[in-house]
Amino acid sequence: MRLHSGAWWLWALGLATAASRTTNPLVLGLVLAVAGVVVVTCRAPTPWAGTYGVFLRFGLLVIGLRVVLHVFLGGIAGPTVLFTLPQIPLPDWARGIRVGGPVSAEGLVFALYQGLLLATILGCVGAANALANPKRLLRSLPAALYEVSVAVVVALTVAPQLVASARSVRRARQLRGDTARGARAIRTMLVPVLEDALDRSLVLAASMDSRGYGRTAGISRRDRALTGTLVLAGLFGFCIGTYGLLSDAYTGWPLLAVGGVLAVAGLRVGARRVPRTRYRPDRWTPRAIGVALSGVTGAVVLVFSGDPALSPSTVPLAAPELPLLPALGVLVALAPLVLVGET
Repeated sequence: MRLHSGAWWLWALGLATAASRTTNPLVLGLVLAVAGVVVVTCRAPTPWAGTYGVFLRFGLLVIGLRVVLHVFLGGIAGPTVLFTLPQIPLPDWARGIRVGGPVSAEGLVFALYQGLLLATILGCVGAANALANPKRLLRSLPAALYEVSVAVVVALTVAPQLVASARSVRRARQLRGDTARGARAIRTMLVPVLEDALDRSLVLAASMDSRGYGRTAGISRRDRALTGTLVLAGLFGFCIGTYGLLSDAYTGWPLLAVGGVLAVAGLRVGARRVPRTRYRPDRWTPRAIGVALSGVTGAVVLVFSGDPALSPSTVPLAAPELPLLPALGVLVALAPLVLVGET
């Protein structure tokens, strides 16, 4: 079943928000497992469906980089010293920074937790890329944000298109008998993949020009200025509300509500002055709303949970425990398996 692309993005962003509220590896692993199961079960046979695995590989790279930076630059110290690296003396103005020195088990575990957190957020973004159709997402965005949304959607499609290009180039080279792997395979594939990306960009530019992208369609300068002012004012109010929510999860809600009202009002008024039409627009069906709410539920539960198990202790080092309520909130995000599978 084809769902609204925005539903998949809200679902994935809800999981990413839930992951950002914890460093517990059990909860983070549960988020990755939920996202992976939904991607494997619900993704369509599209060129961007395989991007989830690519984002997971980037996540592994992030974890390794985070650990390496901790080993060489230090961070959280602890009583359990595993080994000691030669330390480079630094001037007085760099006090508090060290290069080399003792590496503790507590610091390595903390670095692993932080790296896993970033990898999980990347995995959630990869899940959204694998499930949502970026072209249909562009059609669903407000008309007042048309120009900005085009740039955003083009940026979001870069990773899926590179994955599709790399697969096609690798398949073509295998048919020619080239079985190179590793660094040599990357060198031989780099130029064809970049050439294909350039060809795609030229085709995209030509198609956008043929469809009249960038033309003002007779709108006066005063109307364009009013539209931009309304949209920017609304988004600015929404950003203020989001900042208030992040600084204080309770008193920030009124600011977020006011900012959201300003944003919606600005977009609706601005959209009336932008002559853009849609052919068969996607609708927010009950199933699409259910998918979006299933991801947002996990975020809400972890934001207001306050369970100390969400931040396991590293000094002293303690084994993480799986908190029941946050785990159930994350498991709610499995709802797409039922909602999408009903057709």
